[in-house]
Amino acid sequence: MSAQISEGMRQQNQILIVEDSPTLAILYQEYLRPEPVTVTLLNNGSEALQQLQKQPPHAMILDLYLPDMNGMEILHYVIQKRIPTAVVVVTGHGSVDIAVEAMRTGAFDFLEKPFTPERLLVTVRNALERQHLSNLVQTYKQTKRNHFHGFIGTSPVIHGIYHMIESAAPSRATVFITGESGTGKELCAEAIHDESERRKKPFVALNCAAIPHDLMESEIFGHVKGAFTGAHNTRQGAAGRADKGTLFLDEVCEMDLDLQSKLLRFIQSGSYQVVGSNELKKVDIRFICATNRNPLEEVQAGRFREDLYYRLHVIPIALPALAQRDKDVLQIAQYFLRDYSQEEGKKFLHLSPEVELIFLQYGWPGNVRQLQNVIRNIVVLNDASEVTLAMLPSPLDQAHLAQQLSPQPGTPLNHSNGKHPVLNFQAGAEGNNMPLIRRMEDVERETIEQAIALCEGNVPKAAVALGISASTIYRKKQLWETKR
Repeated sequence: MSAQISEGMRQQNQILIVEDSPTLAILYQEYLRPEPVTVTLLNNGSEALQQLQKQPPHAMILDLYLPDMNGMEILHYVIQKRIPTAVVVVTGHGSVDIAVEAMRTGAFDFLEKPFTPERLLVTVRNALERQHLSNLVQTYKQTKRNHFHGFIGTSPVIHGIYHMIESAAPSRATVFITGESGTGKELCAEAIHDESERRKKPFVALNCAAIPHDLMESEIFGHVKGAFTGAHNTRQGAAGRADKGTLFLDEVCEMDLDLQSKLLRFIQSGSYQVVGSNELKKVDIRFICATNRNPLEEVQAGRFREDLYYRLHVIPIALPALAQRDKDVLQIAQYFLRDYSQEEGKKFLHLSPEVELIFLQYGWPGNVRQLQNVIRNIVVLNDASEVTLAMLPSPLDQAHLAQQLSPQPGTPLNHSNGKHPVLNFQAGAEGNNMPLIRRMEDVERETIEQAIALCEGNVPKAAVALGISASTIYRKKQLWETKR
């Protein structure tokens, strides 16, 4: 703690001194005079409780022996009501046991009479700093969002995306979104638009991969009647419809090189020509582009113009794969489960622990879109309060997972006991070998421990090989250790 409280806290520090001795109360106030604090003096517990209800201080110096009540009653009130006040109790000589009890109850610190000015100053500074940090943590918890403009999740990586969207939204700069299919690129573009000053203007999305190449120019810029075969009427393009708003070009790397040059001129000048017309139109558009490819590789391969790439790649946002978002998969699954159950008139409430485990371990190559389809499949084909393993569609069903965990043909077993990873064989009553299915928990543990061993103890490397997060492995290792 610094010798003085920071300048930014000067207007906020309120100290309440509850002391029935006027002489001591004034003395404590004098001790605190060098500090940037506002001090309030009270001489009884009733007034202290009223003050705590009306305007809680940041720190309170509380004498435990008051004329109308014991100071411990006030301390209990602060703790029970979760009042954001750091309490420093004051006790007489030889009352250390009471002070210890107060600390266990929730007091920040204690002072034993008599104490020096320096001791009071250090204690108050520490109390204020502690309360300041507690307030920051509480603020963070209150602002920690589990959803944001259609996104669902509380993982650090997705919170980073929330922050980038909020930071990029007020700007006119072009945003280039990258990410695997199903990660929510259009959702991200809509969030940027909705957070911007253009939110009340049009958001126009164009999927460059879904439109035939010979019609793409017309889709973007529009055409006049008779511009080409089949152009029976004049049609406004996406550029005209997005005026004063946002134009989102999804899968922009699919665009032909010839059209890429026209798009570059359009972005640079804000002007374009309707197909079949010589008239130049001027619009005010914010551009957002997206691709599920690596745009730099597309540039190096000659399929995407380098100058267009640098024109678009002003604010890059890389959306994480679902497998990189830790427990977000369970929050998203629960959201879809509730939504689809209501839509289909089913009574699903939650996932079973076994299903949650599989969801956390599965790699989700199709990301959120795949998860959405899996939950839809379960809800449509089943009806119960809980999603069980038997309801999982391929490739999440048990047979598929067992097949994934089994060694490939011709691959030697790497288990010390030589057992099949999923099946064990035991002699039956008549001497024939009967297969016994091993518990998923045992299979999982052996698989993870073997991966760690093969990666020479490197847990993050093992996590990548298994397609799960390192935090999942650490959490499971801790659980295994507690069961020993």
